[in-house]
Amino acid sequence: MLPDEPDLPIRRVLPAVRAALDARGSAVLVAPPGTGKTTLVPLDLAGHGRVLVAEPRRLATRAAARRMAALVGERVGGRVGYAVRGDRRTSADTRVEVVTTGLLVRRLQHDPALDGVDTVILDECHERHLDSDLALAFCVDVRANLRPDLRLLATSATADTARLAELLGATVTADDALHPVSVVWAPPAKVDPPHGLRVDPRLLDHVAATTRRAFRERSGDVLVFLPGAGEIASVAERLRDLPVHPLLGRQDAAVQDAVLRPSPDRRVVLATAVAESSLTVPGVRVVVDAGLARVPRTDYARGLGALVTVPVSKAAAEQRAGRAGREGPGTVYRCWSKAAHDRLPARPAPEIEGADLTGFALDLALWGAPGGAGLSLPDPPPAGPMAVATSTLVALGAVDDSGRVTARGRRIAGVGTHPRLARALLDGADVVGADRAAEVVALLDRESAGEDLVAGWRRVRGDGAFREEARRLRASLDRRGASGARMSDDLAAGLVVGLAYPERLAKARGAGGSAYLMSGGTAAELAPGSSLAGVDWLAVAAADRQPGRASARIRSAVAIDEATAREAGAGLLRTESSVAWSGGDVVAEEVERLGAVVLVSRPLSTVPPSLMAAALHEGLRREGLGVLRWDRAAVALRQRLAFAREALGEPWPDVSDAALLAGDWLAPDLASARRRADLARIDVAGALRRLLPWQVAGRLDAVAPERVAGPGERRLRVDYADPEAPVVALKVQEAFGWRTTPTVAEGRVPVLLHLLSPAGRPVAVTRDLESFWRTGYPQVRAELRGRYPRHAWPVDPSA
Repeated sequence: MLPDEPDLPIRRVLPAVRAALDARGSAVLVAPPGTGKTTLVPLDLAGHGRVLVAEPRRLATRAAARRMAALVGERVGGRVGYAVRGDRRTSADTRVEVVTTGLLVRRLQHDPALDGVDTVILDECHERHLDSDLALAFCVDVRANLRPDLRLLATSATADTARLAELLGATVTADDALHPVSVVWAPPAKVDPPHGLRVDPRLLDHVAATTRRAFRERSGDVLVFLPGAGEIASVAERLRDLPVHPLLGRQDAAVQDAVLRPSPDRRVVLATAVAESSLTVPGVRVVVDAGLARVPRTDYARGLGALVTVPVSKAAAEQRAGRAGREGPGTVYRCWSKAAHDRLPARPAPEIEGADLTGFALDLALWGAPGGAGLSLPDPPPAGPMAVATSTLVALGAVDDSGRVTARGRRIAGVGTHPRLARALLDGADVVGADRAAEVVALLDRESAGEDLVAGWRRVRGDGAFREEARRLRASLDRRGASGARMSDDLAAGLVVGLAYPERLAKARGAGGSAYLMSGGTAAELAPGSSLAGVDWLAVAAADRQPGRASARIRSAVAIDEATAREAGAGLLRTESSVAWSGGDVVAEEVERLGAVVLVSRPLSTVPPSLMAAALHEGLRREGLGVLRWDRAAVALRQRLAFAREALGEPWPDVSDAALLAGDWLAPDLASARRRADLARIDVAGALRRLLPWQVAGRLDAVAPERVAGPGERRLRVDYADPEAPVVALKVQEAFGWRTTPTVAEGRVPVLLHLLSPAGRPVAVTRDLESFWRTGYPQVRAELRGRYPRHAWPVDPSA
């Protein structure tokens, strides 16, 4: 089937590709953008049998099929056909069929042997989408166990193919680019980096200005890369006087096809990443690159997923630049500096590192390899996100506790969308009707429906791509003509959203505000000025939490009532007795909850003592030991015990704050307590004495005596405030006749003597009284004789 034209660089390596596949059955082909690997390689290999080509995007799938059909002088559907979700054009004559990688995964699940297919080509494997990783692993598994004769070729536009080569063997490289592309560095003045979905409007101003410059300085069509639909609309508004044509993945197929046809007039094509690879936009000789990409990021702990804007990688920037060199020498205007380019990551992160893995995990379970066990995946799935995904599938009833797929899981997978959305479609159709359920799910599967989801629903009802997807989803349902209950669009949409994301059912925190608590426990806020502010209940379709923010930002939601929230989140409803420390005291109530959201609370008339004691103990841990009544006796006893522990160690009890708050020393007293006031009535000293083990209970007065013998008949009080240094304070004159320092801890620890003047002011501190009389006292005597001449100050006070 290989035509004589065009003479593209890939022709020179086609014999090597055939030889590698003949020898090993699998290989990797590395070729720069525009060299013909997407179109000429499949046509060449079709001489060996039927070829199935997998592309990562629907737009590229249709475009590749049209291009190959044109090369062999036919219409699509003859020897070259394609199949994307909801649209297939093939016939009995088809030798080359181009499909999306997602559709290839579906086919492999239904027909692992791929009967009738001789060669599978996985195009643009360097992009590392989840479906691409699955298709590769499944095909390698099929070759190893079912079809050793199935030939497998992975193609990549980058040379970073070590893992692919490890899985597939031989690597064939085509080094020649089609046409040279010169680079113009066009950095803007200072702009803020992207944050979440936000792109600095000053950067969009600069992109529009650079596009005008490129349109003026160069010939040919201009292809402008922007991160998303919102930025495309903004730049299009800035370029109203130029012939602007948007190109997005979610557009109606007819609109996309029109952009991909040659035009006699110059154009400016504003595109997302759909135009990065496997795609030729006719007439393009200039690329303007905003330098941004939109990638999925998942907050696994909170169940929030979002698209975020990041700087493009070097590999993606090279791919984009290559669009300018497909039909002749071209130019790329990069809206960043050469220095900034040198700091870019070498390649984009694989999708498996940041995406929601729920659908991925279901595909693995369907294949019979839960968690990917035994499969040759390019990268193993991260353990934490896979555990979250598996837990979600168990909650949906899609897999059992061992990870094996269930009958319901097979039905969910058959819908051909995210498992959460499939569940919402299957369960929601009976309630709201098949047509409305299909439309809401189709809306949820789009990049953005706007903050007011119902308003967005009404806006897109006339969109061809939306209607096509809704029809496909409707056809996946077994039931016919189900009309569902009579309810408003808001409640119907809210029920379907809630079935898909029950942990995002949100109740307002206070009346008339914009703060909410979602049933999953995450705080969330509406944007300032939102039309949804003040609504009591929301079903949140999309939310994300930016780093450093305590609350998530609600991106898309629909107003609902409590009855709808209860119906959608039925699996999260529970009633429990709650006895907890709250607001500075014990609160005992029966609570009905929707996840983390309290629906109803009633006071409990009877409280189990164990729950009450636990709540009081929690109150102690939160507020500290100060809630107890520490009289002088309790404080003194605790200090004596702390000293004994410090001096002699175990079995003397640990009476530090941490130990007392963690221990059960108050258990007998808490058994009869009911509120905070009861804590202040506890005999703390008695409770502390219960801590003393029997081995040492009778030794406390010997180890840490309250008083020690002084000169004559006096008994001096010992201060144990510092457990490392017990103190006895007395006037210097009172120590006359005292030769040695008294001790505690059964003679092991001398006390620290604080010797005072007649006025009670400290004049000396010592643990060695005998040494003090010899060396320190003479100086003290001299000072005190002058200050207190009427007092006696003997030369030898120890006599």
